[in-house]
Amino acid sequence: MEIYQLRTFITVAKLGHITKAADALHVTQPAVTGHVKALEQELGITLFDRGHGRISLTKAGEMLLPEVEKTLSAFNATLAKAKELKGEITGRVLIGTLGDPDFLRLGSFLNGLLSALPLLEIKTRSALAVANLDAVASGEIAAGFYIGTAQSPDVASLALRGVRYRVVAPMSYAERLPACGWGEIAAMPWIGAPEKSHIHQLLVSMFGRQGLRPNIVMETDELTSPHSLVRAGLGLSLMREDLALITAEKGEVAIWSHASADTQLSLLYRVDAEFDPVVVGMLSILRDTWGSSINN
Repeated sequence: MEIYQLRTFITVAKLGHITKAADALHVTQPAVTGHVKALEQELGITLFDRGHGRISLTKAGEMLLPEVEKTLSAFNATLAKAKELKGEITGRVLIGTLGDPDFLRLGSFLNGLLSALPLLEIKTRSALAVANLDAVASGEIAAGFYIGTAQSPDVASLALRGVRYRVVAPMSYAERLPACGWGEIAAMPWIGAPEKSHIHQLLVSMFGRQGLRPNIVMETDELTSPHSLVRAGLGLSLMREDLALITAEKGEVAIWSHASADTQLSLLYRVDAEFDPVVVGMLSILRDTWGSSINN
């Protein structure tokens, strides 16, 4: 459950109209509808009756509205306090990254954080995804970027965007790839990744659903540029779709078109730190940095 979903719920309830709510929130109508549906699914109840261009609260929605307003009021009070403390918050904060600053929009995020909290000493540490999850859960770092589905009762997340990975192979495999099935693909030589990396998690999960294991012949932690190893003919690999398409267009790798692995990029933070001024500031800045990507 996200604060923006609660804000959307209250706005739609007050205005009684999706279009008016979208205008008030400065988002698209599909985004408003998506927020409401996601909240209803998570709560397991129907919040609105829909019909004839208007939308009205159900009985359950009417009962829940005051509680949601209290929650949003508490959040806004915390946010206001964080703004009041601007320039007064000191100390150090350690943030885990994933080694691809441009993909994470890390520069914009850190610039916004430095502007909001100029006396805070900010440090980043590049690590594997699961290592970031473990470090956030243990309190070793304040927050960390993560690709995958975080499963820890102590950790909350802000989903930033969906990410798709594709299977890429050396060009010498290009002619036979289209006719290959899962078994043949699994038997080909694969370039693996460390156990705590998101690439390893995706690879194991993807083949596990088929009852198979990939034939990993080597392992590398060069996760941001696997195309050089694939291009050299060492084996197949998973590659982020945007990079895979560009590399394939250049004729450097071939893509196996029968499968992809979908996941998401998130920022993780401890559940018990949700109202910490630094965490509140980070989440607010990330929402500004990623904009509509978060709403979709």
